[in-house]
Amino acid sequence: MKTAGEKIVHIPNYYPPHIGGIEDVCHSIVSALPDFQHQVICFHNQKTTQRDIYEGIPVTRSSVWKKLFSQSISFSFYTELKRIFKEFDPDIVHFHTPNPLSSVYVLMLLPKKTKLIVHWHSDIIAQDRLYLFYQWVEKRLLKRADKIIMTSPTYLSGSKALQAWKDKLQVIPNTVNTDKLQKKEGDEEAIAAIRNLYKGKKIIFTFGRHVPYKGIKYLIEAAPLISEDAVIVIAGSGPLTDELKSRSTASSSIHFIGRLSDDALRHYLYASDVFAFPSITRNEAFGIALAEAMYCGLPAVTFTIPDSGVNWVSINGETGLESENGNVGALAEAINKLLEDNALRTRLGKNASERVREQFTSDAIKEDLILLYKDF
Repeated sequence: MKTAGEKIVHIPNYYPPHIGGIEDVCHSIVSALPDFQHQVICFHNQKTTQRDIYEGIPVTRSSVWKKLFSQSISFSFYTELKRIFKEFDPDIVHFHTPNPLSSVYVLMLLPKKTKLIVHWHSDIIAQDRLYLFYQWVEKRLLKRADKIIMTSPTYLSGSKALQAWKDKLQVIPNTVNTDKLQKKEGDEEAIAAIRNLYKGKKIIFTFGRHVPYKGIKYLIEAAPLISEDAVIVIAGSGPLTDELKSRSTASSSIHFIGRLSDDALRHYLYASDVFAFPSITRNEAFGIALAEAMYCGLPAVTFTIPDSGVNWVSINGETGLESENGNVGALAEAINKLLEDNALRTRLGKNASERVREQFTSDAIKEDLILLYKDF
């Protein structure tokens, strides 16, 4: 007889080596629980289906025809999911949302005996038209779910979709990939080279996708109000990159460095002095990039985002400083305060690192996940 929780199918949008927050969360869960049998099915970034083994785990990457409203459209996903359910016969499906099309396939194919965990990373906020068509599927998915994971205790109050399912909710925070963030041999030389590149000026660093809710434009607008003895370094890319660059042409203190490898990202995090995280909406439900920076000892400057997990991950006055949402002057004031007060910056950075190590690592949530999987 099989033990409940022995076999688990994980369904994120994508999976490493694809880079992304949800992808990292799913990967950290799989990696933290080697005593379970795992398979992963996700989308591929190509028009072909690929089955491979990633770090010992079978991963099916289903071909994608095209993207609509940021949603990958895959017809092969249905066939591959049906095959996995038949051949692998899982006890549990761990499904990461938002993922509208896969939600439909899961509801169509999920065997009655198979338990369903819905990992709720965020409400669908920006795509109003898509949500009009999807919300009935979402209700069915949440009704079918045996457990629903929230990533912070603060997100529920602003989520209309979750209000009816409070009895199913459990808070398990997202985690950082500590292997990616721990210093390695040769890092000190690379960190020193970055500091020399910016002539010893203090570094205000940010990274992520260049999309509206990330609020990078507010950081750029704050640049003239920030100490001249500092530079703003912006990593990442996205649909707003060209626009953001055009906004910053008048300031020689702003530097765009594109997407970084894991090693280069780690070097920049340890070389920097302040982490700017100017996201402005509940699309930023947690802030994995924020937690990664905190792990590396960076105090963060954030905006106040009602009903988001951001201001639970970084606590105002303890691990960073918080500013009125969208207030450029207040953002600059908070950054300057950290730049000018070395003792404050050091204290908040130390607290930030301790908070992440205690609460937002795989080791910290491992027992909660084991109990969740076996609680059926």
